[in-house]
Amino acid sequence: MEYRSFAENFAKQAGEIIQKNFRLGMDKEWKEDNTPVTATDIEINDLLLDSVAKEFPGHNVLAEEKSRLGKDSEFVWVCDPVDGTIPFSAGIPICTFSLALVKNGESILGVVADPLGDRFFIAEKGQGAFLNGAKIRVSTVSDLRGQTANCDTFETAYYDSYKLSGYLRMVKGVKLLTLCSFVYSAVLAAAGELAFSIFPHTTAHDAAAVKIIVEEAGGKVTDLFGNEQRYDKPINGVLVSNGFLHGKLTDLIKKMVFKNKNF
Repeated sequence: MEYRSFAENFAKQAGEIIQKNFRLGMDKEWKEDNTPVTATDIEINDLLLDSVAKEFPGHNVLAEEKSRLGKDSEFVWVCDPVDGTIPFSAGIPICTFSLALVKNGESILGVVADPLGDRFFIAEKGQGAFLNGAKIRVSTVSDLRGQTANCDTFETAYYDSYKLSGYLRMVKGVKLLTLCSFVYSAVLAAAGELAFSIFPHTTAHDAAAVKIIVEEAGGKVTDLFGNEQRYDKPINGVLVSNGFLHGKLTDLIKKMVFKNKNF
């Protein structure tokens, strides 16, 4: 099966599971990193492992809840079954399914689906980025002041971004959203709605699909400090921007973001 068709079809299946299970009063368990996991996360993750094993038995899978690695393959399917489990599990309709195909560390295909909002983002290397079939582009703003953006901050993150977040809010007047879904904030940047998004942790499943969708939309995605990185192993945080703001943001990050003292 062609890679794009597989990704699109699987995202549709995942979306149907998310829609079926979305409700108030959802059962959830708490993981060691103080984040919730639901039956939906597990069901989609297990389905991906089974589907990849059937269609691409030589490929590896790196996913949030359970991975299957170790094969001698240049291909890895990198997945976040439900990005935004916190709002999803609280009955708030903000979440995405995220899947990327990574070849030798480079994202070559990415899909991000919001089945509750009927939004489907997809990008392939060199083919542009699309939302529900329409081509999307990042914004062209070049001044941080007053922009709408995202800067994740949480106690278990590898990097401490609290000082940066405060500076952006109080000094630059940036309107920082709190979606509890970095993937969603990043694809909104790809669509030109947000100016940038910052993720201070090491999990590749939060960034692999974002990398290609944002860059195919004309933006830029690097580690927190402006460097390129692989997306089939732990990452060094993520900085997503429209490109015009990237240098300004990396300058601030280098001054204000440091390794979390708990690591």
